[in-house]
Parts: sequence; C-alpha cells; structure tokens
Amino acid sequence: MNAPNHPAKTADAPEKKNETEKEKKPPLRERALQTFYDVFEVLATVTVTVMLLYAFGCRLQIVDGTSMLKTLHDGERLIVSDLGYEPRRGDIVIIHRIDAAPYSQPIVKRVIALPGQTVDIDFETWTLTVDGSVVEEPYRWLDLSRETLGCEYPLPITLGPNEIFVMGDNRNGSADSRQEELGPVDIRTVVGRALVRVWPRGSFTVFENPFDGASE
Repeated sequence: MNAPNHPAKTADAPEKKNETEKEKKPPLRERALQTFYDVFEVLATVTVTVMLLYAFGCRLQIVDGTSMLKTLHDGERLIVSDLGYEPRRGDIVIIHRIDAAPYSQPIVKRVIALPGQTVDIDFETWTLTVDGSVVEEPYRWLDLSRETLGCEYPLPITLGPNEIFVMGDNRNGSADSRQEELGPVDIRTVVGRALVRVWPRGSFTVFENPFDGASE
C-alpha cells in the first residue's frame, strides 16, 4: 500500500509567517503616536472635568482619617460644592478652620445643629437632643463598650447666629464640636457640602440628607 502523499514542507514557511506578522503589527512610530494620543485624550478629559467642576463651585476632597466611619473611609474622594450652599442639619460638610490647631486642615464632619438651636447630649445613653427633641441618628457609629470623648465644656449650649454644631459619625474617634479647639463652628469656615463619593472605583455614592422630609 502506497503511503499518502503529503505536501512537501518548504524551508521558507517560517519566513513567510514572520513577514505576515510584521505586516499586521503597526510600525513602532505609529504605536508611539497612538500611545501619545491616548494619554493626551485622558489628560484633556481630566482637565475639562476639573474646569467644569470649578465652574460649578465644586472641588475634590480627600477623606483623611476615620472620624466619619462607617459612612466614609480614609482615602476616599468626594466631590464638594459650595454653590449657593446653606448648611442643613444632617449634611456632610468640609470645614477649614485655620485657627484651630492641630485641626487646621480641612476636616469632614456632619452638621448636627444650626444657628440658634440648642444642643444637648446625655453621655450616659448617648442621646442627642436639639431644641429639646431627641434626634435619631441612623448614620452614627458608636461602641458603648469603649471610653468615648464627652464634651470639654458645659452642655446644653445654644448656638450663636453664625454657628453650627458638627460631629463625626464615628463618635468613638472624632475631633469635632465637643472639643474646645473646635467647638461650635462658624458657618464661614464651611468649604461646602459633600455631594458624591467618586473613589475608590465601584463605591460611587450620591449623599442624601437623612433628615429630608423631616422638620428641622
């Protein structure tokens, strides 16, 4: 029985394959230009986005520390706006008091009470009252088994016409209006309200006021 005939292998087959691959692969200069255009496009998009944010009174704020756990975490990025903003109870705000060393860098807190309101806290039960009404705080994180900062000055306190009372959601570990260095905060030191969380990837969140629909 005769063996089947197979086409003879040509010696130049690998060379033809290499030539075909070279034809498919763009020249080095073309690939470099494409990379440049890609980088330029990204930078241009970022630049335009930042310009638009500033045009609409927005800025980027990085969360520093754990005082807003478990709502916010260290290193997260927030978009903050001060466009026509008036503080409301329950808002997450950024405050910058340059005279409140060692807390003279921008800090993220939650508005607890507004100008003219009276704040009191029962540190035995951690019951917060504003103008005599108990405030339910769904955002609060508190470990009652741990020793926690009370208030370094007498409560209750009635806020002045331009003052707000702020606290971190993590009541066990927050420097806020309970401390003499900060105390009630002048509204003029409020940089703006946190609108959304944009980083880390996959954690995009639009912040809603927990007291929307309730009387303040």
